[in-house]
Amino acid sequence: MTTENENKDIVRRALGTLIETGSADGIGPLLSDDFVHHRPDSTFSTKAQWLAAVEAALVPLAGMRVEIDHLLADGDHVVVHSRRRLPDAGPEIAVVDIWRIDEGLIAEGWEVIEPVAQAAAHLTWWEPGGH
Repeated sequence: MTTENENKDIVRRALGTLIETGSADGIGPLLSDDFVHHRPDSTFSTKAQWLAAVEAALVPLAGMRVEIDHLLADGDHVVVHSRRRLPDAGPEIAVVDIWRIDEGLIAEGWEVIEPVAQAAAHLTWWEPGGH
């Protein structure tokens, strides 16, 4: 079983590989064969599907700047809160990723992405009369 610091290092290495190389090729070996990625709309993808989606997304995102605001570990889970500035004056987005580590590999991931400029509009769902 890996420690929380080792788990954070695995996630840090995976994200660094994506950012530095601009390719999903380097992250594949860090994912378990039965890796599953979840989205808030209940869509999920397998390792091969997620890697293909990441690779396709990286092409238009070349030059994206990523700032990690928080990197937290609790047991086998690592949470990353980051801000990403898209290239060519694109919007700034806030991203929260949750990764589950199993036997030194990333086994599962959850991701929530929100354009920062739209954040205030998304808070109205709990305000009285905001339904």
